[in-house]
Amino acid sequence: METQPPYQPKYVMLNSNHSTNLRPPPKRRNIPRYHSSHPGKSSGSCCLKCLCCCFLFWFALIILLGGAAFYLYSMLQPEIPRYNVDRFDVNAFNVQQDFSLHTEFVVTVKSDNPNQHIGFQYGKDSSVVVTYKDSVLCAGKLPAFLQPHSNTTMIQILLKGDSEFGSGLQEALMQNRKSGQIPLLVEVKAPISVVIRDFPMRQVTVLLNCSLVVDNLSPKKKARILSSTYHYAVEL
Repeated sequence: METQPPYQPKYVMLNSNHSTNLRPPPKRRNIPRYHSSHPGKSSGSCCLKCLCCCFLFWFALIILLGGAAFYLYSMLQPEIPRYNVDRFDVNAFNVQQDFSLHTEFVVTVKSDNPNQHIGFQYGKDSSVVVTYKDSVLCAGKLPAFLQPHSNTTMIQILLKGDSEFGSGLQEALMQNRKSGQIPLLVEVKAPISVVIRDFPMRQVTVLLNCSLVVDNLSPKKKARILSSTYHYAVEL
């Protein structure tokens, strides 16, 4: 009775000597080719997202503020108030025994506020100075008051002063009196707050220089204003 040949495996491993070796290879651990996470890339993407969010936030804020400013401007339609020296009265213009000059003027300023929704609050710390050829003649201050919207106010300013009046100024003044053209400079410095519908805003300082030419400086006589030039400036 024939014996069957022993069972032969389906796969045979040959060594270098062409001999069969049926020992299986040792088990090996499969090493993954790629890492499951990349910490460097994830932190960089987070920073980029934060920058994008900040940029979008500031861009939206600028758009909102610009839209609000445009809306307020179109609704309020702000205009600069207009000032004009309406009267220049001379109460005193006397040379004293010590050759000093005593002057007393009353200057009436017309303030016109054309705004329909904006008023102006005039503060206390104001000053008004009248000079002749760089020499101070007299000084005073504006009254503190609130000028409402769509309003015209006549402001009377009392100015007094005693100043040195040398021979040079006397000769120049005599020549101006003969010609009927006396140049004066009125300098106004006033703190003003813009009031929007009863809400005062930040206070600013308004500077007004008015170059006047009057025909006389005789006491108790109204001086006629021949010409006037105005220059404005604002200090924040």
